[in-house]
Amino acid sequence: MKARSPLELTRKQKWLTHAILILLCIPFIMPLVWMVSTSLKSNEDIFPKAEQAAVTFSVSSLFPREPQWKNYQDAWQTGPFALYLRNTLFLCTLNVIGAVFSSALVAYGFARIRFPGKDFLFILLISSMALPRHVTMIPMFTVFKALGWYGTMLPLIVPAFFANPFYVFLLRQFFQTIPSNLAEAGTIDGASEFRIFSQIMLPLAKPALITCALFQFLSTWNDFFGPLLYLNDPQQYTVAYGLQQFMGTHGSEWTQLMAAATLFTLPIIILFFRAQKVFIRGVATTGTTG
Repeated sequence: MKARSPLELTRKQKWLTHAILILLCIPFIMPLVWMVSTSLKSNEDIFPKAEQAAVTFSVSSLFPREPQWKNYQDAWQTGPFALYLRNTLFLCTLNVIGAVFSSALVAYGFARIRFPGKDFLFILLISSMALPRHVTMIPMFTVFKALGWYGTMLPLIVPAFFANPFYVFLLRQFFQTIPSNLAEAGTIDGASEFRIFSQIMLPLAKPALITCALFQFLSTWNDFFGPLLYLNDPQQYTVAYGLQQFMGTHGSEWTQLMAAATLFTLPIIILFFRAQKVFIRGVATTGTTG
C-alpha cells in the first residue's frame, strides 16, 4: 500500500478545518441571510396564506421568488437616510481622527518616554476599561449638560479626542516592537520628540493605526446609546438611531425595515473585507514587545 505524503495529509487537514469552520459559521450567517432575503421579498412571500404556509415552508422559501429591488428605493425614500448617513459619516470621521491621534500620542509617551509613575499611570489607565459605560453615564451627562452641550453632537465627538484605553494599549505594544535605534538616530539628527513621533513612529505603526481606526469607526457607526442620550433634534440623528425611529414608525413594513437594516449593515461588511488583512496584521503585531 502506497504511503501518504505529509503534504497530502496537510491538505486534507486544511480541507477538514475549513469545512468545520464553515459549519460553525452557518448559525451566525443565517440571521444575515434571512435579513437580506426578507428585504427582497414581497409581503405575500413574508406572510403566506394559512393554507399555503405548511406547503410552502421549505429551504427554498427562505429566498424570494422574485427579488423586489424596489424595497430598497422605498426604504431610502421613506426615511431620511441620506441625512442620517451624512450625520453618521461626520461623526465617524471626527471620532476616528480624534481617537487614533490622541491614543497614538498617549501610547507613544508610555512606550518611549521615561517619567516618574509611568507604570502606575498605565495600569490606572488600563483599569478604567473595567468600568461599565453605565457607571459613567450619569456623571458624564451631568458634565455635558452643565457645559450646555446637551442637544448637540459635541458629547459624541469631544471624548474621542482624549484617547481610548484599549487603543493606547494596542499602540503601546506596537511602539515597543519598533527598534529604539530609529528614534535615537532621529535624536542625533536634532529631531524633536514630536517630530520623531509624527515622522518616524506613525508611518511604521500604520497597521496598528488602521486597526484602531476600524474599531473606532465600527463603534461610532453602531452607536445607538450615545445619540439616544444626547440628541433630540431629528436633523442630527445617526443611522443607528434613525433606524430605530424608522422601526417605530414603519415597524409593520418588514420589507422596507429589512432593506434599511441591510443598507445599514452593508458598509461594515465591505469595510471589513477590504481591510481584513491589515486588521489581522495590526492585531497580530501588538502581541509581542521588543
